[in-house]
Amino acid sequence: MDISGGIQATISGRYAIALFELAREAKAIDAVESDLDRVRQGLHESDMLRRLVTSPVVGRTEAGRAIAAAADALALGEITRNLLGVLAQNRRLGELERVVRDFRMLAARHRGETTAEVVSAHPLAPAQVDALKQQLRARTGRDVTVDLSVDPALLGGLVVRIGSQMIDSSIRTRLNALAHAMKG
Repeated sequence: MDISGGIQATISGRYAIALFELAREAKAIDAVESDLDRVRQGLHESDMLRRLVTSPVVGRTEAGRAIAAAADALALGEITRNLLGVLAQNRRLGELERVVRDFRMLAARHRGETTAEVVSAHPLAPAQVDALKQQLRARTGRDVTVDLSVDPALLGGLVVRIGSQMIDSSIRTRLNALAHAMKG
């Protein structure tokens, strides 16, 4: 069963598919997904790690050493550690966040779930996340995994993206629509 959903056309998608296949063969999809969650959290919390993966001036050797140290600090498994090494060697660390996103989408599809990218103005409470999942499940007819992020520029509300469908109930969008309507 093909679960790639067309992501093989992107660089990050090809890495994510290869990683997913390795994880599936090793029966370690959940472990790799957990590792990637820690990597993603590290990217959001550590300026140093974020600079490492986005800097074009860091050489392959230095990037390899630094990413290996980061993998040690995050206590990553061998499969995830190897992915980071390959990305560093191929000078593709800039693709890391997209690889994580694409892998999570593949893992969700493998479990029969749909992934929704949810951006909110403020962090959502666990009860709000549960209510949102229930609403999205009712709308899609499938279990939904949410990928949460925060963007204070939204001012309030949510932007939810499921596949090619987007639901934008942010205050920023409403204010922009009002400003546009007032211009005539």
